[in-house]
Amino acid sequence: MPSWSTFADAAPALAQRARARLDAHVHKTLATVRADGSPRISGIETRWLEGDLYVGSMPGARKALDLRRDPRFALHSGSEDPPAWPGDAKLAGVAHEVTDDEAVRLAILAGTPDADAHVFRLDLREVSTVHVEDDVLVVEVWTPARGLRRIERT
Repeated sequence: MPSWSTFADAAPALAQRARARLDAHVHKTLATVRADGSPRISGIETRWLEGDLYVGSMPGARKALDLRRDPRFALHSGSEDPPAWPGDAKLAGVAHEVTDDEAVRLAILAGTPDADAHVFRLDLREVSTVHVEDDVLVVEVWTPARGLRRIERT
């Protein structure tokens, strides 16, 4: 499964737009899968380290335990209210817990607050952005299998 840097090499313009939307807000929304299979929504912050995207959480946090058990996730960028809405970014994929001491140290230096924090690298199954151009809703989607697609809805 591709990392952010692999995705960015494959679809640089979409990666630039998605990253701009992700970087526009400190807080994002992370969806994980609970033990009973139901969804959990949590607030989260992301970090960019050496071209890849990471999340961290406090030791023992439910979202981290969810990701350890079932690594599938969805991430939403956060959004302004209309009419000033510039669009959103959405990612889906698999979170890989980082246990290597150096990688965890880098994550902590980048802002993860606790030395015992859970740190996950986000690998991608899908990246999309949505925005409006001339009263047309534009959805751009990238997947490793299908590449880049543009969908317009009027």
